[in-house]
Amino acid sequence: MGLSGARAVVPNRSVFVCQQCGTSAPKWSGQCAGCGAWNTLVETVMPGGSRRSRESPRASSASGAAVEAIAAVSSAEADRLASGIGEIDRVLGGGLVPGSIVLFSGDPGIGKSTLLLQLAARLAQRGAAALYVTGEESSRQVRGRAERVDAVVDGLSLLATTELETAIEAILATRPGLAVVDSVQTLASPELGGPAGSVGQVREVAARLAEVAKAGSTCIALVGHVTKEGTVAGPRTLEHLVDAVIYLEGERLGTTRLLRAAKNRFGSTDEVGVLEMRGDGLVEVPDASRFFIESEQPPVSGSAVTIALEGTRPLAVEIQALVAPAGYGSPRRATTGIDTNRILMLIAVLARHAGLNLTGHDVYVNVAGGLTIEEPSADLAIAAALASSLRERPVRSGTVLAGELALSGRLRAAGRAERRLAEARRLGFDRLVTGSGRDGSADGLQPGRPGQPGQAEHPLERRLGESPKLGLVTATDLRAALGLALEE
Repeated sequence: MGLSGARAVVPNRSVFVCQQCGTSAPKWSGQCAGCGAWNTLVETVMPGGSRRSRESPRASSASGAAVEAIAAVSSAEADRLASGIGEIDRVLGGGLVPGSIVLFSGDPGIGKSTLLLQLAARLAQRGAAALYVTGEESSRQVRGRAERVDAVVDGLSLLATTELETAIEAILATRPGLAVVDSVQTLASPELGGPAGSVGQVREVAARLAEVAKAGSTCIALVGHVTKEGTVAGPRTLEHLVDAVIYLEGERLGTTRLLRAAKNRFGSTDEVGVLEMRGDGLVEVPDASRFFIESEQPPVSGSAVTIALEGTRPLAVEIQALVAPAGYGSPRRATTGIDTNRILMLIAVLARHAGLNLTGHDVYVNVAGGLTIEEPSADLAIAAALASSLRERPVRSGTVLAGELALSGRLRAAGRAERRLAEARRLGFDRLVTGSGRDGSADGLQPGRPGQPGQAEHPLERRLGESPKLGLVTATDLRAALGLALEE
């Protein structure tokens, strides 16, 4: 006997949501059916409300969405906001995109809040209003941190709240170029049951903020916590809702911080930004390659330098290895910044194809500066560092190594050798040892004799003259490369 067209009222209901993947279930169980994790289902109250009658096909027309021909859609990209912090702009692909939502994540105490406070202050100084919403600290605490990092500037506003609606009202009222929300796990909507940080609340907060960002020209930067596995805490839908996911990495007690993009709808995910934590906040490293290597130290055994490519950026990286007789029991294999399985593979290749048996030795490998190296072109430098430590013969002074080792002991040329050669020359190295292609070249660059320059007419020889005597030396296999790399 109700009125026609009346909306049915749906009562609140309880579901059990996995804290790892966001899968929901009508009742609790020990194991999540979505991801297989144990004891991760938590009860969450889903709000009720009015539900449109299914008989009305006109209900969906209220959104105002219209079908368009793809050829009629403009492909012009919105003008990006230059943040004033070059390393952030590099990782984001050229700056902040108006109307986008970016998630910054990292370990506790790594510097996420400090970096975003500096980012907001830089944008305010450049004429774009900025709003900093904090749910973790009081206004006084944020002001104290702002004084330390020189972020007390005109155009930067502050709001301390844990209510989602209050934060949205402030964003809509001020219309800033950038709104920082610190953090997405501390905001909650009273309309939704469950505490702040629960799966339902995190999903709702992110979805509502994404709607606000898309509807206007405000870029919203979210701070997100991480789990003990190093992934973003909360449902997987959180990463799907945002346009970019940026990780701030580094050792908490160290000074080096790395910015990496795990997702970026507006740029590459291969770029890396290098920052240094100082007393006045996070500062850009002007020359990252020189920052990661000790160029003025005499050669020592167990150390080798390679040129790694992080996106389009070449970085000189020092590989450190220590090979020592195993005292007792099984030999240890410990690595930092390199996949342990790759080290085990290279140890086997050294034993089979270079006659270097490390069976009775402990092996420790480290990438200096807290970097993580994944590209296979670092194989030759790792193998040379291991051989250098075992034989107690340092790598030749001024030598940089880059090449991928096959299980057969063959050495493949490093990709994009031109950029590696240019960076090695800029840093003053004398020669680059790498693998050879089918025609004897290294990725298209013709080698010279050991100790002699490469192709003299190469344009890089004329443009970058800091090390004009740099030679490109190629080897076909591991044994030959080690003979070129190590001192007699």
